[in-house]
Amino acid sequence: MDSPLVPSALRAPFQGRTWRAFLFTLVGLPLGIAAFTLAVALTSTGLGLLITFLGVPVLAASLAVARGFGAVERALVRGLLGADVAAPEPVRGRTGGAFSWMTAMLRSGSAWRHLLYSVVRFPWAVFSFCVSLVVFTCGWGLLTYPAWHWVFPAYVGQDGIQLYGDETHALYLDSPFELTVTCLLGLLLVLLWPPVVRGLTAVDRFLVAGLLGPGRLAERVTELESERGTAVDTAAADLRRIERELHDGPQARLASLALDLGLAKETLARDPEAAALLVDGAHGEVKLALKELRDLARGIHPAVLTDRGLDAALSSVAGRCPVPVAVTVDLPARPVPAIEGLAYFTVTELLENVARHARARRASVDVWRSGERLMLQVRDDGAGGADPAHGRGLAGLGERLRSVDGVLAVDSPAGGPTTVTAELPWRA
Repeated sequence: MDSPLVPSALRAPFQGRTWRAFLFTLVGLPLGIAAFTLAVALTSTGLGLLITFLGVPVLAASLAVARGFGAVERALVRGLLGADVAAPEPVRGRTGGAFSWMTAMLRSGSAWRHLLYSVVRFPWAVFSFCVSLVVFTCGWGLLTYPAWHWVFPAYVGQDGIQLYGDETHALYLDSPFELTVTCLLGLLLVLLWPPVVRGLTAVDRFLVAGLLGPGRLAERVTELESERGTAVDTAAADLRRIERELHDGPQARLASLALDLGLAKETLARDPEAAALLVDGAHGEVKLALKELRDLARGIHPAVLTDRGLDAALSSVAGRCPVPVAVTVDLPARPVPAIEGLAYFTVTELLENVARHARARRASVDVWRSGERLMLQVRDDGAGGADPAHGRGLAGLGERLRSVDGVLAVDSPAGGPTTVTAELPWRA
């Protein structure tokens, strides 16, 4: 029933996601009753026994049971509704003992949210079960009524479904017109059934995500841990790059220079002209080594950025780019050095991409401040088609920005132009 020739409204009653959502409303009632009953019974018992020590383990047990039902609900939402809600942080005691576990459970905000969900879920489960089942049975029953209305005169002793009846009058659905109207009413309910069921389960997804998922603080801690890992990996990669460039560049040249100078020293007495040639070659090697060291130092942190800020540093980068680049920097002040350095390297890498891959004739760099954010935008009129999902350049740059709560947005349709916008915290 997924043919594009069939309207979506007619396909919806036969689609798998509709039936899965309907199954969720049916399963939700017995599960909601069990969770509500245990939650109320254990919690009320635990609160009543708090005047003694026995109330503590009972109350902790009620929270643990609520978390267990929450795990089942998340699994049902994932399997039937296609919503993946992450599990909350586990509850662990500091010392590993039973009392420590009970204390941690009673102090767990996620456990109390699970308990609240068990209470709130019950009335909603009753409502969604009744509404979805009534619309389903009435819709399909009335739609197929012309096929089974013969049951009434054959086995019930009346002409059809009775709409009205008293001692003198009775109204039955038995005429062809009444059968047609009943069938059309059933069709209307069948077509309304999918959006009704999906609307009901949308509330369930909202409740599960809000009460059974990790708290905002836990999500932020997880996010920061991931960002810290990205920052550590980026720093390690930069150190490996610097080590590789030193080994392959200045270190190799300096080793060659030492050999040349040693040969010049040995031949100076017997062949001054050959020694002079060796010294001249060594002089050239020194110049190349100094240039490579300057380039390497500029790649680590350019002096012009420290001394004069982003405007001068980005103008210097644009001047070295083989593609003509227009630079516009409009900043009322300088951001903190870490953000300033990240902005510099972001623009540098984007301009390198323009020079290597874009086949552009010109490019532009715009830098400005918007509220508490530093905005960077690099445009080019090249071939386009840049995609962070393919290749490690833009993807790695995006990860580096996210490590400081930054954002990287790429707009690069095939044929161009390409616009890359980076947003960084100001943190002045």
